[in-house]
Amino acid sequence: MFYGGDYNPEQWPEHVWKEDVALMRRAGVNLVTVGVFSWARLEPAPGVHDFAWLDTVMDLLHEGGVQVDLATPTAAPPPWFSLLHPDALPVTAEGTRLTHGSRDTYCVCAPPYREASLGIARALAERYHAHPALAMWHVHNEYGTWCHCDHVAAAFRSWLERRYGTLRALNEAWTTSFWSQHYSAWEQVLPPRATQYLPNPSHALDFRRFLSDELLAHFTAQRDLLKSFTPDLPVTTNFVFGDWVPVDHHRWAREVDLVAIDHYPSGPGATAVEEGAFAADLARSWADGRPWLLMEQAAGVVYTGARMVTKRPGEVVRHSLQHVARGADGVLFFQWRASRGGAEQWHSGMVPHAGPDSRLFREVCELGELLGRTEARGEVAAEVAVLWDAEAWWALESPGLPSRELRYLDAVRQAHRVLYRHGHTADFAAPSADLSRYRAVLVPSLYLISDADAARLARYVEAGGILVVSFFSGVADEHARVRLGGHPGALREVLGVRVEEFHPLEQPVPLTHGLTGTLWSEVVHLEGATALADYPDGSPAITRRQGAFYLSTRLDDAGYAWVLRQAGLPMPDAPVELVRRGGTMFAINHTDRAHTVAGPGGAPLQLEPGQTRTYPAHTS
Repeated sequence: MFYGGDYNPEQWPEHVWKEDVALMRRAGVNLVTVGVFSWARLEPAPGVHDFAWLDTVMDLLHEGGVQVDLATPTAAPPPWFSLLHPDALPVTAEGTRLTHGSRDTYCVCAPPYREASLGIARALAERYHAHPALAMWHVHNEYGTWCHCDHVAAAFRSWLERRYGTLRALNEAWTTSFWSQHYSAWEQVLPPRATQYLPNPSHALDFRRFLSDELLAHFTAQRDLLKSFTPDLPVTTNFVFGDWVPVDHHRWAREVDLVAIDHYPSGPGATAVEEGAFAADLARSWADGRPWLLMEQAAGVVYTGARMVTKRPGEVVRHSLQHVARGADGVLFFQWRASRGGAEQWHSGMVPHAGPDSRLFREVCELGELLGRTEARGEVAAEVAVLWDAEAWWALESPGLPSRELRYLDAVRQAHRVLYRHGHTADFAAPSADLSRYRAVLVPSLYLISDADAARLARYVEAGGILVVSFFSGVADEHARVRLGGHPGALREVLGVRVEEFHPLEQPVPLTHGLTGTLWSEVVHLEGATALADYPDGSPAITRRQGAFYLSTRLDDAGYAWVLRQAGLPMPDAPVELVRRGGTMFAINHTDRAHTVAGPGGAPLQLEPGQTRTYPAHTS
């Protein structure tokens, strides 16, 4: 069980390094990520390397029994690089070239940047490939930087030529006959830069696909180089989650030796807990049976966007164990020691500004001791899946949709949250996955879907599976073109309905059975389905055809749970988080009240407020 965090010794004088290693031993730390933002120190001038300080750090860590996840520092090029290669600085969609002064100031398509990235990666591999502290490689940091420059334009055109083969196929996929956008030469195609009005949604979708592939190529080039020196050591990068990230992590997961995620919840309390379960289940699903790590989290606070909220006593332990319960083989933090200066000087550290004589560091030590004796092996039990598709998410962000309030992530989070609150551990599955092992599959606002994936969902229902589809699903093909003949397009037959019109809502609408619809409504015609709940005019709002259920409006969480009960899923209240991993049951009480659960052998087990217990799982 890995435990530790990002270690940035270059921020501190050398006499602090020995104290750091001693504190790491005290806390039970056994793995630290080193060098993520060290490029300027490692290569202070072009081709000139300074490894003396890193040699000392690597040796000290090894002597202290701490392994190293050695990073390539390519997410933060040094100032000399930006001055020498101004064309490698990113350009915004508005045409502004950004300047050095933060991290991520690079264009991934710029040849000088790609060359320099491989150069520093090779220098690190040549020097440290045989160092006894080296346990794995960490390429880059939080891939997700956008650029719209001419380097990008050239690479984008090459990507499109490989994808479509001909301009005729591109024009057909993008519907360029609209607004006189027809392309007659490849050089006419540009990245989706700032323009007069609405962009072409197919153009914008393909650009995000391209960026994901281009960033992945940057990763795999470094990965392959590092593997040539250390073929038996794992190579990874840390996935960061957000609507600004043009990375399809499900596809990327196939290219890393172990999945690593960064997780920073958007709010404290129950929000942090529910988002933690969401992130852990995503990571486990991306890993698909292979190891994964929580690579970054904040030790002492939750960042809400507006303020930093201090974590309550015990939350460092509970938030971390939540990821272990859901499959993580280690939990790490950013960062080991809170910085005294720089842009993130107020980012929480395992050793806070107050030093080791602090509540936070004592909890860090408690967590290390607990992880040291936690046996967590085996698969996480999940009988329900939520469909997840990054491309459908990106497509649903188009500004030309019928409602600006349509949010893919809101729909997916609700599906997962309802399952979580009622005791179900969920996997996330791609529409192309084999779904046969799941009792039920939830499909939240899957706007974009291919014919092949739609047929796969139909076969799942025919084989006896439960499918719960929410509004605005199946209405567009893989090129973001609307499917004609009525909605939900590719899913009409399996759902047994035909939607004639959409009606985005300004006010809630009462439905039968005490339910309420918000945000969205539809004119639904039954074509083999039966109505489970109706709109005030008597028209169908929620329908069922065999095992396929359709929600034509957004329900609140209680209403969503009601539909799942109609589908045959048990939906008990679950105030305590219970997750079975292999032969171990994790019971985590995130509340401020005591609760009783089924403990070892099914006997009652009382969990005090904030208490966590592990015990042998029973099968009843």
